[in-house]
Amino acid sequence: MLRIWGRNSSINVQKVMWTVEELGLPHERIDAGGVYGFVDTDDYVRLNPNRLVPTIDDDGFVLWESHAIVRYLCARHSAGRLWPDDLRVRADADRWMEWMESVIVPSLRPVFWQLIRTRSEDRNPDAIAAGVADLARQFAILDTALADRDFVAGDSLTMGDIPIGCATYRYFGLNIEHPSLPNVEAWYQRLTERPAFRVQVMMPIT
Repeated sequence: MLRIWGRNSSINVQKVMWTVEELGLPHERIDAGGVYGFVDTDDYVRLNPNRLVPTIDDDGFVLWESHAIVRYLCARHSAGRLWPDDLRVRADADRWMEWMESVIVPSLRPVFWQLIRTRSEDRNPDAIAAGVADLARQFAILDTALADRDFVAGDSLTMGDIPIGCATYRYFGLNIEHPSLPNVEAWYQRLTERPAFRVQVMMPIT
């Protein structure tokens, strides 16, 4: 059985868990990281020397890094659907996975940490304002890309929607000013209609 280490409040774990739920895979998730600890134990370090979550063990095959795990599970269990057969469609999906990590995360992380995990009296308003402005510009790029398609790589959900979908849930859940993003909002509404997204991603932001 597929085993997954990681707390369900972690955005990186949520990417994997949404994928697993979407695919209907039998699995066991073990709380690790954050308040659960365990990532510094010898047993875990043998699995993942980075001491981070998530990590999976799929019948003896150990893998870490959330996007690598999402790609692996989609390729193994959803070829032609979440893992597109068409190389160009797959590259398009892959592009949005990397865009989320290289463009959205550096702006979202400081805003999230300041508003969610920092006491109000210790917050940095300038850092928040800069991140919010960056996110508005970045999500405008996604809004333009979604003008002629239902999902990031075309007409159906692919692996490309998973990381940025998790980030968008956090973005819309933050008490900040959000620009008008009609195409992103329509795409996000489609995500919220998926049971796997509601179960594994739409939870309190902590």
